[in-house]
Amino acid sequence: MERKNRLSNTLDIQRVRRNGKSIAHPLFVLIYARDKAVNNAPVGVIASKAVGGAVERNRAKRVLRSAAAELHEHIQPDCMMLLIARQAILDHDTPEITEILASQLKKAGIFREITQE
Repeated sequence: MERKNRLSNTLDIQRVRRNGKSIAHPLFVLIYARDKAVNNAPVGVIASKAVGGAVERNRAKRVLRSAAAELHEHIQPDCMMLLIARQAILDHDTPEITEILASQLKKAGIFREITQE
């Protein structure tokens, strides 16, 4: 995922956590908030020490970022999103997580179908 599409500002992350809506899954938690000032759908990824050591946390974040990058063009552009990894994510690979993330985005109502012309 390109850095310009990442949610990295601490104040933005806090605003999404405080004002956003969350959808929990055993592998990760999706928190999203709509903001008319945003037009590139930034995505932030967090993995706490509960996920594991540094290697495990980095792998969890890498897999979530990869899944989000694959689906980025399908995310509503006025939406800020935060993905919080859970320990169970380490037992799954990127294609599985991408499918699960797509279903969670649809459940949240921020997934948009792109038609090929």
